[in-house]
Amino acid sequence: MAKIADVRGKSPDELQEMLVDLRKEQFNLRFQRATGQLEAVGRIKEVRRTIARVKTIMAERSRTAQKQA
Repeated sequence: MAKIADVRGKSPDELQEMLVDLRKEQFNLRFQRATGQLEAVGRIKEVRRTIARVKTIMAERSRTAQKQA
């Protein structure tokens, strides 16, 4: 699980890449759950919350950029 301090330390490009990777992982986990192959059920919740963290940081940065402009 990514800590918020780790997420805040990443650049916008790294955040975007991290978001894409998390979305892929989320898709794979949902697919595994649907086929009955998922063992780590808690990982779905963890990935979902990490996606929310990344999106929150991205939104905060875009709001501050708009205020400064």
